Amino acid sequence: MILARPALAGLGLLAACAGSPAETGEAPDPFVDDVRSVRVGRGGGFGLGALPDVVQGPPVGAGDRAGSTDVVSLGHRGGIVLAFEDLVAVDGGGPDLIVFENAFEDWIETGRVAASEDGVTWAWWPCDPEDAAGGYPGCAGVHPVFAAPGNGIDPTDPAEAGGDAFDLADVGLTRARFLHVRDTGCNAYTPDVGGFDLDAVALVHAEAR
Repeated sequence: MILARPALAGLGLLAACAGSPAETGEAPDPFVDDVRSVRVGRGGGFGLGALPDVVQGPPVGAGDRAGSTDVVSLGHRGGIVLAFEDLVAVDGGGPDLIVFENAFEDWIETGRVAASEDGVTWAWWPCDPEDAAGGYPGCAGVHPVFAAPGNGIDPTDPAEAGGDAFDLADVGLTRARFLHVRDTGCNAYTPDVGGFDLDAVALVHAEAR
């Protein structure tokens, strides 16, 4: 769920190729670098014209009482493939990455998450989008986001940042450079603003490529 509605842009594949940290002189950060592809399903599209910037960088959390508008809405069973260029997620014991949606209070929109080292072979975390009583185990989009630029909360700290944390060991991986996030098909799908709303992804355990 999002709280505003900009004009939609066209759908399709993206090759987001902003300069790498090595090219720009900036230090690598633990956030998404590229959007490799996106498919927006029925009811989605909010934020599409702002890709890739809208899913790069840190989350813009609004806490447990409001949903951020710094998102792209995937719509019914829509999906997005993300890449990290200078760092890769590594299994460090405990959660290795955090996916940030814009869940708040009683409003939850679930997503499935997969990781890959090569962008070809994917390992999906089990997700039960129909188990509300159990807290939608394994799904993204369940917990509010508290980390935001300037508020002092570390977006790579699973205990403080909010969002939904994932452990590579749970799907048998030791490294991952690519992430696939897909709407579960079990959410609300109003025009333009429906489905899973991706804000950001942060690496908790990472190393240089």
